[in-house]
Amino acid sequence: MMPQLQFKDAFWCRDFTAHTGYEVLLQRLLDGRKMCKDVEELLRQRAQAEERYGKELVQIARKAGGQTEINSLRASFDSLKQQMENVGSSHIQLALALREELRSLEEFRERQKEQRKKYEAVMDRVQKSKLSLHKKAMESKKTYEQKCRDADDAEQAFERISTNGQQKQVEKSQNKAKQCKDSAMEAERVYRQNIEQLEKVRSEWEQEHRATCEAFQLQEFDRLTILRNSLWVHCNQLSMQCVKDDELYEEVRVTLEGCSVDADIDGFIQAKSTGTEPPAPVPYQNYYDREVAPLSSSPGIQPSCGMIKRFSGLLHGSPKTTLSAASAASTETLTPIPDRNESVYAAIAVQEAPGPPTKPGQDYRALYDYTAQNSDELNISAGDILEVILEGEDGWWTVQRNGQRGFVPGSYLEKI
Repeated sequence: MMPQLQFKDAFWCRDFTAHTGYEVLLQRLLDGRKMCKDVEELLRQRAQAEERYGKELVQIARKAGGQTEINSLRASFDSLKQQMENVGSSHIQLALALREELRSLEEFRERQKEQRKKYEAVMDRVQKSKLSLHKKAMESKKTYEQKCRDADDAEQAFERISTNGQQKQVEKSQNKAKQCKDSAMEAERVYRQNIEQLEKVRSEWEQEHRATCEAFQLQEFDRLTILRNSLWVHCNQLSMQCVKDDELYEEVRVTLEGCSVDADIDGFIQAKSTGTEPPAPVPYQNYYDREVAPLSSSPGIQPSCGMIKRFSGLLHGSPKTTLSAASAASTETLTPIPDRNESVYAAIAVQEAPGPPTKPGQDYRALYDYTAQNSDELNISAGDILEVILEGEDGWWTVQRNGQRGFVPGSYLEKI
C-alpha cells in the first residue's frame, strides 16, 4: 500500500521569491468553499421543494371532498385523504431536517473560513518579510561585490605606484586602498548580516508553510468528509421518506382491500330503498264504454255497437255510412242518457238489425294487422283466414277464427 501523499511534501517551489505551491493550495480551499455553497444551495432548494410539495399535499387532502360517497369506498377515500395529509406533513418535516443539515454545513464552512484566514494572515506576513529581506540581502550583496572590486582595483593601483612612484603618490594610493578595503569589509558585514536575517525569516517561512500545508490538508480532509457524509445523509433521508410514504399508502391499500363493491351496493339499497314493486300499468279507459255501460242491462241492446263503433270505423278507414242509409237498413231506438252528461255528449245505444247473412263457408283473408281496442274485438294479422259471420252496415264485421268471434274492420279483409 502506497503511503498517503502530503501537501507539505508536494507544494514547494525552487524559486525563492515564488509562492506557487501555497497559491495552488489556497485556490483549492477557495474552490472547496464554493463547493460547500453549491451543496448548501442544493439542500436549500430541495427543502423549499419538499415544503411546497408537503403543503400542497395537505391542501389537496383537505379540499378533496368525497362527502357524497357512502359505505366502504367512503372509508377508503377518507383513509387516502388522511394518509395523503400525513405524507404532506412528513415532507414538511423532511424540509425541516434538510434545513438543519443546511445550517450545519453553513457553520462548518464559516469555521473553515476563520481557520483559513488565520493561516493566510501568518503566511502573508512571513512571505512579505521574506521578500523584503531577500531584496535587501540582494542589494547588500551587490554593494559588497562592488566594494570588493573597488578594493581590488585600489590594491592593484597601489602596487603599481609603490614600485616607481613618488612618495606622496604612494601614500595617497595606500590610503585609498585601505579605505576601499575597509568599505569592502563593512559591505561584507552588512551583506552577511542581511543573509543571516534572511535565513532566519526563510526558516520561519518554511515552518509556517509546512504548518499551513498540514492545516490546509486537514481542512480539505474535513471538507470532503463532511460533504460526503452530508450527501449520504441526504440520500438516506430521501430513501427513508420514500419508505415512509409507502408505509402510509399501505394503510390506504389495506383499507381498499376491505372495500367491497357488492357490499356497498347492498348497503345503498338497504339504506335508500324506496320500494320492492313497480307501479301497476295504467289501464286504457274508453270514454264511450263509460257512457253506454248503464244500458248494457237493457234487453235487445248491444252495448258495444253504439257511437263508439261508428267513431272506430272512421279511425280504421272503414267506409262512411250516411244516416239515411242506416235508417233504411235498420231500425234505431234512441234512448236519452241521464242528464249528468247532458252538457257534454248525448250518449246513445243503437240496436242494429242483423244484415244479410253471408253464405256458409265464405272465407276472407286479412290484408293488414289489427290490434283489438276493446274486449269484443278480435286481434288479426295480415294473411289470417277468417270466416265472416255478419257484415255490419257501420263497417265492422263479425268474424270467427279458431272458435274465437269478434269485430274487425271490414276494409281490412278481402274475399278469397
